[in-house]
Amino acid sequence: MVWVPLRTTRTDRRAPLCAPATRCTTMSLEWLMDWSWSLDGLRDFIATGIQSFRDCDATALATIACLLVLFVWYCYHVGREQPRTYATVNALMQSAEANGMQNGYVYCHSPECVRCTHHDGLNQKLYHNLQEYAKRYSWSGMGRIHKGIREQGRYLNSRPSIQKPEVFFLPDLPTMPYFSRDAQKHDVELLERNFQTILCEFETLYKAFSNCSLPQGWKMNSTPSGEWFTFYLVNQGMCVPRNCRRCPRTYRLLGSLRTCIGNNVFGNACISVLSPGTVIAEHYGPTNIRIRCHLGLKTPSNCELVVGGEPQCWAEGRCLLFDDSFLHTAFHEGPPEEGPRVVFMVDLWHPNVAAAERQALDFIFAPGR
Repeated sequence: MVWVPLRTTRTDRRAPLCAPATRCTTMSLEWLMDWSWSLDGLRDFIATGIQSFRDCDATALATIACLLVLFVWYCYHVGREQPRTYATVNALMQSAEANGMQNGYVYCHSPECVRCTHHDGLNQKLYHNLQEYAKRYSWSGMGRIHKGIREQGRYLNSRPSIQKPEVFFLPDLPTMPYFSRDAQKHDVELLERNFQTILCEFETLYKAFSNCSLPQGWKMNSTPSGEWFTFYLVNQGMCVPRNCRRCPRTYRLLGSLRTCIGNNVFGNACISVLSPGTVIAEHYGPTNIRIRCHLGLKTPSNCELVVGGEPQCWAEGRCLLFDDSFLHTAFHEGPPEEGPRVVFMVDLWHPNVAAAERQALDFIFAPGR
């Protein structure tokens, strides 16, 4: 029991001081009176609280109970149905392990994958996915995606040859081969601050090339001349667990990027290596909803990226942003002694794709859907 003494108010402050014995007797009497008053007050307070609870209106109690039940149901419903905004790389790794891999490189196992399979019913499949998303969540903000899916064939066939995305074109997005650094300023600055971290992990990986022709986790790509190798951390929305474990700091960095595409088949993150004398054939990317970011790790002379007919050069420690749905190529014509051209590549959302559209596109183009 807690006792809080109450001070008594003295009416006469000019009274003479009492003798010690008299003063002690007076203080004892005051203390006993205060204690008695506190016990009575505490008892009255408890009794009042109990009586108030007994007198409470039954209708009010029922209303409060119903509200609590509705709140719990709402929390459960939102937690179960909320669409993914950005899955952490840990979650992607668990998903990738469940889907299998070859040589540390994840391959799509679904014959219905909209990214890997071209068939006459593609538009119907995309529209079905959009309807399923809208049924679960909302049609709000889906106008541009609906328009793009409904008229996808016309958009792709009528596009000029300079820009022809192979899978999906979202209408009414600003069109340009290259983007300024401010398009995704936060992620660009974060990548550049971690330039040395990514470079060190690449150099550790690259030492394995002295022991075998194609080390575990690396993929060789087809080129007209030379050699082009890629080491994927995320491939078409699927994480490569073994590769991520070999680049732990770079892997953690992906989780700090605000606009990294990690939940659909258009998202990739990899180290890309061009040996001297390599030319990548001109090609188009699958979609215009993303911008591709290259962070220069090693940039010898006579290396260029050409997007939409416009050439650009990489710089070590700097990011280069471009729309790979434009016709593009890259080449390394530097001398062998300068070594390979190396960039860290990651796909970011196009800055003009709204948040609601990103969630819907993640659902429509989920890996294996």
